[in-house]
Amino acid sequence: MKKVLIVGYYHPKNDKRVFRTVEALSKVCNVSYQYISDNENEDIRVENNIKFIPIFFRINAQENVLKKALKRIKFDLKVLKVIESEDYDILYMHHFLPMFPLKPFKFAKSKKKMVVYDIHEYHPENFLNSLGGLAKVLKEKIMWKIFEMQLKLADKLIFVSKEMQEDVYEKLGLDKPYLVVPNYASISVEPKEKRKEISFVGKVTRNIEKEKEILKKLIEKEFTFKIIGMDSDVFKDVPHEYTFFLPYEDMMIELSKSAFSLISYNTVRNENYKNDLFALPNKYYDSICAGTPVIVKNTFVSIAKEVEKYGIGVVIDPNDVEESVKRILNAYERYSEIMENVRKYKGNFVWDDRKKEEFVNFVLY
Repeated sequence: MKKVLIVGYYHPKNDKRVFRTVEALSKVCNVSYQYISDNENEDIRVENNIKFIPIFFRINAQENVLKKALKRIKFDLKVLKVIESEDYDILYMHHFLPMFPLKPFKFAKSKKKMVVYDIHEYHPENFLNSLGGLAKVLKEKIMWKIFEMQLKLADKLIFVSKEMQEDVYEKLGLDKPYLVVPNYASISVEPKEKRKEISFVGKVTRNIEKEKEILKKLIEKEFTFKIIGMDSDVFKDVPHEYTFFLPYEDMMIELSKSAFSLISYNTVRNENYKNDLFALPNKYYDSICAGTPVIVKNTFVSIAKEVEKYGIGVVIDPNDVEESVKRILNAYERYSEIMENVRKYKGNFVWDDRKKEEFVNFVLY
């Protein structure tokens, strides 16, 4: 039986994308799984074929930059020690170590181990994404060099979207085995009711002023607005309901009641931020598998392409508020047609046995 070390790095134990790789591979392999823990007393333990390796890490927001940096170095050193001390045939990286971005890759290759790199984000832009001006340009130039070396050291690559894979391969001229594994929903549910309601799932990100104007106009047309999973001052000027954090299955049931799920935001102020443009976020897959059509921003290339291909929602331009409202109202008029498409294609959006088997075979063979 092969042995796989899965480095979750800064992801918590039950991170949906990371843990599903742990579960899938543990069916046929012995898996060692490193993840971040906020419990100082959590010990290493073994359950079935999984060795759980928690690494405690917590930063106080009040601490100065130097103290935070020193803590981060210590954390990276602990992760590196796991990589250098565990017994494995395959090193599976869900992120890189910012303080030692190449060391894990080089160490594994020196020991003749296979390296699989699961690329959740568009790293050159996503890493230190708050930087601006000359610092941003310099950071991205350095990160592209590091990213290129990481990709060339890896044996197999996994991308969150086809568009991200194509963009990276074209830029770097790569020719290397890859698999696209989007952030599939974990379950599929059948709606029992539908309300004239628009939902926003999960954490609220910044730069959604145009979306708020769209929501206000839709509320005038007798739609209601709900935030699932939290409340936020960001929407204090928009009439809304909210739920507190819900367990995943409960969240899916709540989401299934809405007519639409809003997926339109900016995580940074740059409209061309590829980590948004090429992403296929959890809330997109969860929405379709909850039987809820989506309202998506036109610049979200990966999502917009699928929404138009399958007819499972409506694509809007938030900069054109009136046209966006018109598109959503038109979509609601032909809602039964859109719902039929959602029912027809929702199987493409859930993490099922076929997708698990394809993933395991790619990693192992």
